[in-house]
Amino acid sequence: MVVLFGINLALLFFFPSSSWTHNVSIGCSVLVYITILQFFRNPIFDIQKNDNQILAPADGKVVVIEEADETEYLKEKRKQVSIFMSPINVHVNRMPVKGSISYFKYHAGKYLVAWHPKSSTENERTTVVAKMHNGTEILFRQIAGALARRIKWYVKEGDEMQQGQEFGFIKFGSRVDLFLPLSARICVKAGDKTKGGKTVIAELS
Repeated sequence: MVVLFGINLALLFFFPSSSWTHNVSIGCSVLVYITILQFFRNPIFDIQKNDNQILAPADGKVVVIEEADETEYLKEKRKQVSIFMSPINVHVNRMPVKGSISYFKYHAGKYLVAWHPKSSTENERTTVVAKMHNGTEILFRQIAGALARRIKWYVKEGDEMQQGQEFGFIKFGSRVDLFLPLSARICVKAGDKTKGGKTVIAELS
């Protein structure tokens, strides 16, 4: 915002009689300001908590549902559900379950487009594991995309987190992967829209 103010002030100084220049500059500044507000918005709503459900960690669209080997921490086959966040989605990330953070790691990496098959292993990312009260561990990853070059996280190992609680933020287009037990019943299909902290992704048996 300071930069926008500086640009408008400079135009006013160097082109004091050009109303057309001022109008275009102010219009563009307002558009940029609205876009920034839209991107960083964080809606407030009640979380319907349920220990047997996995809630969406992010707003976006389901792009992957498949069985996959999780090789970083769990070392076993899991059901993977991936959610792609476009630049117009809310980019706040929320806890899919209630539990303690049993593992956390940040990985520097590339910036492939978020839907690229190798983005989950080669892009900048964080890996977070939440251990539920019954011992079940749910792994999820924040993955930066081609436009998202900064991931924010608010958790560390040992933290006790509530379902739906904010755990991070990814700037611009990005993706979140969930690795669920093979016994989990998936409640969404590819192409479905999701709302972080609202959409039920899966139910645990």
